[in-house]
Amino acid sequence: MTALPGNEAIRVLITDDHPVFRQGLRGLLEALGVEVVGEAESGPQAVQLAAELQPDVVVMDLHMPGGNGIEATRTITRTSPRIGVLVLTMFRDDDSVFAAMRAGARGYLLKESGAEEIARAVRAVAAGEAIYGPEIARRVLTYFADMPDPKQTAFPELTEREREVLQLIAQGRSNGEIAQTLFLSPKTVRNHVSNIFMKLHVADRAQAIVLAREAGLGTT
Repeated sequence: MTALPGNEAIRVLITDDHPVFRQGLRGLLEALGVEVVGEAESGPQAVQLAAELQPDVVVMDLHMPGGNGIEATRTITRTSPRIGVLVLTMFRDDDSVFAAMRAGARGYLLKESGAEEIARAVRAVAAGEAIYGPEIARRVLTYFADMPDPKQTAFPELTEREREVLQLIAQGRSNGEIAQTLFLSPKTVRNHVSNIFMKLHVADRAQAIVLAREAGLGTT
């Protein structure tokens, strides 16, 4: 395996509670010209060594005896923002993935990842990029794609038609304009507006507009 260009200056701290895995990862990275400046076997030890050694990247396992990688990641990224944390773990569940992201990890790979993929991820994280393995990236994209639109979930007590009327109220439309837009009679619009005020517990149009715009309605 040949060294990847640009890796010579990268300094890495490996954190994992399995000595054999640390040894194998050290060999892989050193073969690519990456300098492994230390090894930690627990979260607290990783925090201590990261503060002392100031590596470019901490390769972090998540679940270890004596302190987990999530807390260690959070501490390291808070106290030394220039250090990038690359999670390398066997855990692929959503809780682990998003906990690591919230803690400030720049990357997340599974231990089954290939050597070249791990090496590229280390280099990317050292450069300040965010990187995720293919499966993790799909999981993240699916998560955000499935997030409900707040405009659709706001005011569940309203009917779909009442929500359409409220959207137009939030845009500053008059009852007559709403009637023309939705092809409704003025009386029907007045009834919808009255129901909206009652359900939202507002006294007038101005209060309804404030509530609607706070929920993201009326902006488009």
